Order: sequence, then C-alpha cells, then structure tokens
Amino acid sequence: MRALTVRPGEKDSLEVREVPEPAPAVGELLVQGLAVGVCGTDREIVRGEYGWAPPDREWLVLGHESLGQVRQAPPGSGFSAGDLIAGVVRRPDPEPCGACARGEFDMCRNGRYTERGIKDIDGYGSQVWCVEADYAVKLEPHLRRVGVLMEPATVVAKAWEQVERVGGRSWFEPRRALVMGAGPIGLLAALLGTQRGLEVHVLDRVAEGPKPVLVRELGAVYHAEDAEQVVSAVRPDVVIEATGANGPVLASLTGTAPYGVVCLTGVSPAGRRMTVDAGALNREIVLQNDAVVGSVNANLRHYHQAADALAKADPSWLERVITRRVPLERATEAFTPQPDDVKVVIEL
Repeated sequence: MRALTVRPGEKDSLEVREVPEPAPAVGELLVQGLAVGVCGTDREIVRGEYGWAPPDREWLVLGHESLGQVRQAPPGSGFSAGDLIAGVVRRPDPEPCGACARGEFDMCRNGRYTERGIKDIDGYGSQVWCVEADYAVKLEPHLRRVGVLMEPATVVAKAWEQVERVGGRSWFEPRRALVMGAGPIGLLAALLGTQRGLEVHVLDRVAEGPKPVLVRELGAVYHAEDAEQVVSAVRPDVVIEATGANGPVLASLTGTAPYGVVCLTGVSPAGRRMTVDAGALNREIVLQNDAVVGSVNANLRHYHQAADALAKADPSWLERVITRRVPLERATEAFTPQPDDVKVVIEL
C-alpha cells in the first residue's frame, strides 16, 4: 500500500512510498483510509521544523486529520465493517500524569504524550491503517465527503467548552461572539457559535473569495477591517482567536465586553515583536473581570462533541469549507497554498 511519509527534521522530505499493510493488534480496528486534512502543523513538519519519527526508524507516516471506513472490527468493540470513523490524535504517556490518567490527555502536564502523525507514532496518511477501538469515533454516514473536518472541529469543540467552563465561574449568558480568522478553525468556531444561538462575527484579512460567503451563509457577520476597530464596534462577550497574529491577539485581550472570555487557539510565530502597554492591558483584564485561556488539541469527549456538531451542520456548507482535494499521488501539491485555499484534503 502507499503512505504519505516524511523524515522529521529534514526539509522537503515528503514522499509517497510503498509500505507494508498493517495487521490489527488485539482491540484494534482495520480501516480503509479515505482522506487526511492538511494543516499548519503538517506544513511545519514538511519544512523540517517540527515532528518526531517513531523510535525505531527515521521516517513518519504523516496525517493527523483522519477519515476512514472500518474494514474489520473486533467483537464487542461497538464498531462494524462499513462504519465511517475518525481516529483520535493524542495518546497519554504509559505512566500518565494526573490529567492523562483521567482521560484529559489534551491537558497533559508532563509532555510525554504521543500523537499520531506528529510525535513518535505513525499518522493516518496511508491507504490502510489501524486504530484502537477506544481511540476511534463513529461519524454519520452522510459525512463521508466532509468527515475529514472532524479533527479541526474537535479543537473548536474544546475551545467552546473551555469558554463555557471559564464563564461558568459566575452568571454567564453571552450574546455576541467574535471569531478572529476564517480558516478552517475559525469557520468551524463560527459554526459552533451559531449552533449555540449566538450573534457571531468573523474577522479575516480577505474581502472576497469563499470565506465571506461561507460566513454569511451561517447567518454570521463578516468583517475585513482593522482588528481593533472591529473589536471596539462588536464588544464581544466571547472571542475565539484563531490567527495567532499579534494584532488580532492583542485586540482580543483589550476589547471584550465586561466579564469577557478570550480563548486563544492560534499559535503565534516567534520573533515578531510589538510594543505593548502591559499596565493598561493588566488594568483592562482585572477591572473588567475578563479571562484569557489557551487551548490546543482535544480529548475523546471533544471528538464526540465535534461529531454531533458536524452531524447537525449543512453538509453542502461543510463541503465548501474544503476548497481543494488532491489525490495521494500528487500529495506534494497540498503543501503549496493557493490564494483561495481554506482547507486542503488529500484523498487516499
């Protein structure tokens, strides 16, 4: 079978190679791979900036945004041949920290977790793969064309859960949400915001193309103006920051309504500096009872939340979030961004 592989730490080592078809271990599903999504983490790995191969070799099967169809399932697993599934990315350390031991492996405290397609274990970027039944989540059959959005949707499900948990420290009934960025994370954050009945605003740099259309079709408001101007006008109760860009991040921290909650999901590049009035920032957060929380990855609970959210969404809208599909034999094309790209998917 063919698999999408890379040698972590080596720039431009991406390769589609022949590898042996896996045999499922006890408790594992044998899965026909359908598609993997490509995100910024994958591009960092391909550029040699990130990633770890399994301990016994130099190359790694890429792909953590998975979609597959079960070919074989063990009795009593809760899965059957033909089921549409996504595989969970992270695994806790064999000697887990307190969070991992309680199933909150997305909150690992010791850093010794592993991640499919990223850190120490192969990903889902192969024509056939195996996954433990306990780390697989079933999707509705009608999501076959769009279920590859599952993993980014889990990141967003966790972000919303974090917002609601932090807001729950007191009476919390948000009305307006602002999402910074209209990439896949931002669009899915807006989707889950509208599913919660909120007035949703989305800010991005582009004024034309698929992003404004997708946002408006959700019933949300699209903005392409200066971040500070938008935050000041909207005065959101909740901000989901999905750009990692300095300007939007800072505007998020200083412009919410009183008792606002900001969830940062974008990873900022190092080396870009801004001059910040730390005293004014501190005063704003303290005197308004604001809260800021970072959020990354997801655990099994968030996968089920994401599966429910995708099942309720309009499949035709989800399909247009995927703006480019590339066959496995031309996988390198998926790592060359195009101007109108939102989500790029490699079909296996």
